[in-house]
Amino acid sequence: MAFDFVFWVLAVIAVASALLVVLLRNIFRAALAMILCFTVIAGLYVTLGADFLAVVQVLIYVGAISILIILAIMLTRDVWQAGRASVVGPVAAIAFFLFGGALVIGLSRSRWPAYTPPNLPPGEGTSASLGFEIFSRSGFVLPLLISAAMLLAAVIGALFLIRDE
Repeated sequence: MAFDFVFWVLAVIAVASALLVVLLRNIFRAALAMILCFTVIAGLYVTLGADFLAVVQVLIYVGAISILIILAIMLTRDVWQAGRASVVGPVAAIAFFLFGGALVIGLSRSRWPAYTPPNLPPGEGTSASLGFEIFSRSGFVLPLLISAAMLLAAVIGALFLIRDE
């Protein structure tokens, strides 16, 4: 019962902070509202029992992406002139309400079966189930290592492209 209450409080805060991101004219304050939204979403993951996703949300979105956006805002000149009204606003509002209505209809009509990994008792965290799935005999260790090598190659390639001649 307590998790339900916490979930709904966090959901309301997430929706309110997402609306602030879109509606605020000051881009720095909008970025701070986005950080709040990312943090609250991590809290939603905790209430849903997805501890691994909560940690990844905090590390990647709250930690890395938000800092990058704040740094880009601070290094940009004439940021205060970027909040002018445009013709796109009403079209974006119509698209938002159409997409939101379709999303609500789709989510309300969908079935949400629960997933429990094999050989694990229900109620364990997602970290244990992910570790079991990755490192089991028929797991995904090789694709995990291949994706890590590809990400390393992409980082080395990006560093090679931006180096001084």
